[in-house]
Amino acid sequence: MSLSPSATGEEPFSPSDINHKQAATISVQEYPTSGSSASAHIDPSPPTTRHDQTDYKVYKRRWFGLAQLVLLNAVVSWDWLSFAAVSAASAAFFGVTESATTWLSTLFMFAFLLSSPCAVYLLNRGGPKSSIVAASCLLLVGNWIRYGSVTGGANRFGGVIVGQILTGFAQPFVLAAPTRYSDLWFTADGRIPATAVASLANPFGGALGQLINPFWVSKPSEIPNMVLYVSIISSVASIPSFFIPRSPPTPPCPSAAEPKIPLRLTLRRLSTSLEFYLVFIPFIVYVGLFNAFSSLIAQILSPYGFSAMDAGLVGALLIAVGLLFSAITSPLVARKPRLVVPTIKTLVPVIALSYILFIIAPPTRSVGAPYAIAALMGSASFALVPIALEFLVDLAHPASPEVTSTAAWAGGQLLGGVFLVIMTALKADGKDDPPYHMKKALIFQAVMASAVVPLPLILGLGGRSDKVKGKRVEIDKAAEEARSDGAGS
Repeated sequence: MSLSPSATGEEPFSPSDINHKQAATISVQEYPTSGSSASAHIDPSPPTTRHDQTDYKVYKRRWFGLAQLVLLNAVVSWDWLSFAAVSAASAAFFGVTESATTWLSTLFMFAFLLSSPCAVYLLNRGGPKSSIVAASCLLLVGNWIRYGSVTGGANRFGGVIVGQILTGFAQPFVLAAPTRYSDLWFTADGRIPATAVASLANPFGGALGQLINPFWVSKPSEIPNMVLYVSIISSVASIPSFFIPRSPPTPPCPSAAEPKIPLRLTLRRLSTSLEFYLVFIPFIVYVGLFNAFSSLIAQILSPYGFSAMDAGLVGALLIAVGLLFSAITSPLVARKPRLVVPTIKTLVPVIALSYILFIIAPPTRSVGAPYAIAALMGSASFALVPIALEFLVDLAHPASPEVTSTAAWAGGQLLGGVFLVIMTALKADGKDDPPYHMKKALIFQAVMASAVVPLPLILGLGGRSDKVKGKRVEIDKAAEEARSDGAGS
């Protein structure tokens, strides 16, 4: 992208995100520049119309905040799976069973639910920066409590649980922020890729933990060193949060300038939207399954002779291939909004198929099957995340984006915790062949993944095609047409 010569380093906006200034005559209210929510300035009734010639610009500084969201989402997920990646060594270090260490991941997910309402409030009232700073503070405190606990004497496991819960509290403040941030700083062409980069950094961090932590821990006594390394990384990643810009001086596009409706009206609108449920339910089920699966990979594979390193590579491949595939699909779908619904309808059955196929992967006792199926599962799952999140935002527009985003992630975390408990309970005992296998758990997740497949397949059917159109894209198109008509006259 070429940059215009400007002292401020600003990039002018056009509907295709190319560099020439655009002014459109639209109905807007004052654009918030202090991080305050637009919803705080509006009434539930239609706003008073004011016609302005508004210069819409995107700013290079938006990449600073996006990079910080990427860092925080990565380290918070690394915190989540710190002990799951080395579950056997962690169990020996703490003097508990492997199943007990699973609770470190489970409590992390449930902590997400408790702090989600605070994340919605802070994102709505203070904007992305306030939410990002809150997450950084929680990560700093939580990580160093974990380290203090593993180096202390008595009740090390209890102290780690406290630190783990605090890092879990941090997650919704950054995981729910990407849609809000992209809506505030990016144009239509950039929103899905921006949301993809920031959101998918979360599982990428988990992949780093699954790949790197086994290198750091070859025996139980090395657990404190691992926790120290993760704490240092988290601290370094958190510090820049205090210096990111709060909001752009001017909106990036007409749809971003629209005032947001109040939270109560948003919830009422979503509760009566069929299309919202058709995407929301599969999303939370697949996020829940992915979280539970990621937490249990080592326990799923180890009964069949796979090492912790093998399990870590399966987890890393699951995420690395998913990130690569999403990097291809996200920009393509962002530039062709008509592909959003067909893409969702294609990806959901593929995800279900991958969970079905994984039932037969561990008994092969060869890394080929887990690698191949994990790559398929990661590709479809990661491609779905940003597309579904942005689609939910469009369904609720002009609601503030953090509402649907937080609801979707919170639902996924809730189901992830529930699925994790159920799948752990389905683990075989030591008398089975092989001992402690998790075939029943794999069948359970395949059934759950298949059960939600029909829902998105009926999107737009029955004369409801108008309900699945991208509202923000339509607003930006209308504004551009109005500008063109004005220029022509």
